[in-house]
Amino acid sequence: MSAPDFAALILTLKLALTATAILLLVGTPLAWWLARTRARLKPVAEAIVALPLVLPPTVLGFYLLILLNPQSAIGSFWLSVTGETLTFSFSGLVLASVLYSLPFMVQPLQSAFETIARKPMELAASLGASPWDAFVSVAVPASARGFVTAIVLTFAHTLGEFGIVLMVGGNIPDRTRVISIAVYENVERLDYAQAHSLSLVLLALSFSVLLFVYIFNRRFPVHVG
Repeated sequence: MSAPDFAALILTLKLALTATAILLLVGTPLAWWLARTRARLKPVAEAIVALPLVLPPTVLGFYLLILLNPQSAIGSFWLSVTGETLTFSFSGLVLASVLYSLPFMVQPLQSAFETIARKPMELAASLGASPWDAFVSVAVPASARGFVTAIVLTFAHTLGEFGIVLMVGGNIPDRTRVISIAVYENVERLDYAQAHSLSLVLLALSFSVLLFVYIFNRRFPVHVG
């Protein structure tokens, strides 16, 4: 593996870890709300969360490119604060990845939270536990499989992102050139050997994380309280 392609691999792993960590913080309360709420707008919220599953990545990337460019309100504010643009930067890649991978974090967590009976939560509250304490001591342990599935799927999905990454970040070495773009670039150069080696890395990573999910789920079955 060449030095530029190795740098692309490291950048991809960094992007996947960063996006997954942010989505864990953002997606957990959102999934909890969706699982417990009876608000009339719940279907609308669920549709918005699921939209990246059916929307072409290039379409989402196009609108993000418009929304985040330096002439926009968000883009100009970010530029004035950080001195760099959101478009064609690692920060922009993170934001795009967070939006595009949102359903892969929220939906497994929502499904896991929906299997939790209300009785254990009410019992914890009757014993004096705050809503946060009840969530941490009851909901989180009962949803362990959901958390593992959500984290792994989000990480694996971010590894293979191409369309939205190319639209928002372009192909800048050491800044926005991720491994999926490196594969495409090598194919364009007819360097199939290098494209094959990079594709094998992605294949091995994706298979490994999915295999971990299935093994974990078999060893730790769901217990609905």
